[in-house]
Amino acid sequence: MKKTVLAVTFVIAIAVVAAGVRGVLDNRSSSNLPAAGFVQVERRDVGPVVTATGVIKPMVGAEVRVGSSVSGIVTHLYVRVGDSVSKGAPLADVDSRGLDARRDAAEAAVRLAKANLDYARADLQRKNELFAGELIARSERDLAQDAFAVAEQQYKQAQANLTDALTQLSYTKIIAPIAGTVESVTTQQGETVASSFAAPTFVTLLDLSRLEVWAYVDETDIGRIRVGQKAAFTVDTYDDHEFPGRITAIYPQAQIRDNVVDYIAVVRFKPPRSYVLRPEMTTTVTIAQEQHKNVLSLPINAIHREGDRHYVIVQNGASTKRSWITTGLRDDDYWEIKSGVREGEQVLTGNMNKN
Repeated sequence: MKKTVLAVTFVIAIAVVAAGVRGVLDNRSSSNLPAAGFVQVERRDVGPVVTATGVIKPMVGAEVRVGSSVSGIVTHLYVRVGDSVSKGAPLADVDSRGLDARRDAAEAAVRLAKANLDYARADLQRKNELFAGELIARSERDLAQDAFAVAEQQYKQAQANLTDALTQLSYTKIIAPIAGTVESVTTQQGETVASSFAAPTFVTLLDLSRLEVWAYVDETDIGRIRVGQKAAFTVDTYDDHEFPGRITAIYPQAQIRDNVVDYIAVVRFKPPRSYVLRPEMTTTVTIAQEQHKNVLSLPINAIHREGDRHYVIVQNGASTKRSWITTGLRDDDYWEIKSGVREGEQVLTGNMNKN
């Protein structure tokens, strides 16, 4: 009987000690509540954004592969990788001796055809006068007319051949079709190029002032993206600077990578003056949705819910009080406060369930 009483007493003692420890811990936890911190009700721009990874790409026409339409030996190469060139600047020369001879022959053919045409014209005029005086037969006058028509066509053909020869000769001078930077050089001085079905590439030019961003937007977010929306992006090399832009196109074809479905949203931006952006740079793109400017706001973890209503814990002198609020837009970090608190008030944040 004594053993039973002792056992019961021991159990009760343990329960009392445990209750005391729990009470101490609860009191300690309650005393640490203010340590969660207070934040001030401030004004800021609030609204959801879509975040996507992206890459910088040249616009259509900003990257041009310059080639040759004629075959021959590259006699001169005027540029190297990284050089800046203006539109019309010389890039390379191809051996033109064969085409020079063709031009000379075409010019001689034009002169000969012109002389034959002048003779045929004068002969026709003389035959017309004789025919009018009934000194020659009609058939002889007709022969003169036919000779003049043939000479006229031969002259036109000679002129066309000369134009073609001059055009082919002009192709031996490789010039820059756009202003830009030399991205690559694939043909060297002294090499022989053969132009058959496709023109061999000499130089690739890139206009660094005509770049755009391809933002890979997840399929769950693409429904919220519209042409004309504002966007901004950062690149790793200038991670402290944000570049503004705007959505100008949304490609209909999906990009599937590692079983993830993305859609390309094209972001156009003005070329920055103090920063050099280059193709294939990785970007982090944020696309703004509806935004409310300069509105009262609080961090999301400062706002709590009870039923369908929201409230915050506001500092009231040495104590705190609950204040019911009306909320508006929210983004990943902040919630717009329409009523219930004033600018500058201190609100308890953390230490409670977040919504």
